[in-house]
Amino acid sequence: MKIGIDQLHVYTPSLYLDLKDLAKARQVDPDKYTIGIGQDRMGINPITQDTVSMAANAAFPLINARNASEIDMIILATESGTDYSKSGATYLHDLLAIQPFARAIEVKQACYSGTAGIMMAYDYVSNHPDRKVLVVASDIARYGLGTAGEVTQGAGAVAMIISQNPRVLTLNNDSVPYTFHNFDFWRPNYAKNALVDGKYSNQAYIDAFQKTWHEHQRRHHTTLDALAAVCFHLPYSKMGKKALTTILDEESDTTNRLLTRYEKSVQYTRQIGNIYTGSLYLGFASLLDLDESLNAGETIGFFSYGSGSVAEFFTGELVENYRHHLYTSDHEKMLSQRYPLTIEEYETTFLESLPEDGSSVALSHPQDKAVIQLAAMDQHRRIYQIYDKVEQ
Repeated sequence: MKIGIDQLHVYTPSLYLDLKDLAKARQVDPDKYTIGIGQDRMGINPITQDTVSMAANAAFPLINARNASEIDMIILATESGTDYSKSGATYLHDLLAIQPFARAIEVKQACYSGTAGIMMAYDYVSNHPDRKVLVVASDIARYGLGTAGEVTQGAGAVAMIISQNPRVLTLNNDSVPYTFHNFDFWRPNYAKNALVDGKYSNQAYIDAFQKTWHEHQRRHHTTLDALAAVCFHLPYSKMGKKALTTILDEESDTTNRLLTRYEKSVQYTRQIGNIYTGSLYLGFASLLDLDESLNAGETIGFFSYGSGSVAEFFTGELVENYRHHLYTSDHEKMLSQRYPLTIEEYETTFLESLPEDGSSVALSHPQDKAVIQLAAMDQHRRIYQIYDKVEQ
């Protein structure tokens, strides 16, 4: 039975900050951002977009009356959820009009949980081959104004439908997970911004990649020559390359191919920033949209990493005519129509917050044109609204 990604769609909010402007404001050489870590723009969420609304906007184009009746599970992967108890997936179930006899859960393990959701979906479809699972990875990366991690912030979501006979990627059921308890990155319940040991986190990421890659080689006799490309979790666009180059011994056709396609896979991250649980799949979408040299039947490697830490290496095979089922033009349009913030607007937006005393407030943002928005707060309840695509 062939099971994998039938569709995937990316969403990022309509605001961004040019990192050259941030560099100037922070009195940093712009090359440190644009070349050193490989980031150009940072996706910013207005107050009308949170992890639930972004997830819903990512999934909205994928859902129709037919597959809404075939989806048995909604999995929301996030580390910036809106509630300690109520799953954000229950909102998605309602907003997307999924059939009522479905599971709706939220999963967490730093940036890894999008992969956990896909593996759970794979197992479910294996036992229920005529049914589907919606997996959405949605996050807002926050480190604080003026912090070392500020430049790697971002916001966005990637939605994927997992099914039998997928139209984009067949998963090879060869995953190698790896868990190691550490404190490279974490966010206590009382903290609004993440804590990170940057240098140690980079090394933990590379160590986890090497362990899962070598174990995958041992179990499945995998070779670099067999991989058309490798997609990585991307907290910033240079991170995956640091890991990849540790297993590339010399210049060769394979090395050149993997590095060239790596650059294709990081282009969306350069424009959006870190989206935590969705970052690996943002890279995959970027690769598919921008690299027309890929062919059906070729194998893609995936390295997933979530601080704390859990990692996984697995592979998938591109499906015949996969390009017919991509949302390339939607993604290009979304990125090209965003509104550039000034530093003052960015800092004001960053510090804007929702009421915590149960008071009622209507929410809006003049530049938010998304179909689904957080429209109000009322007695500690989040109220979401589905708007017309043009008029609001």
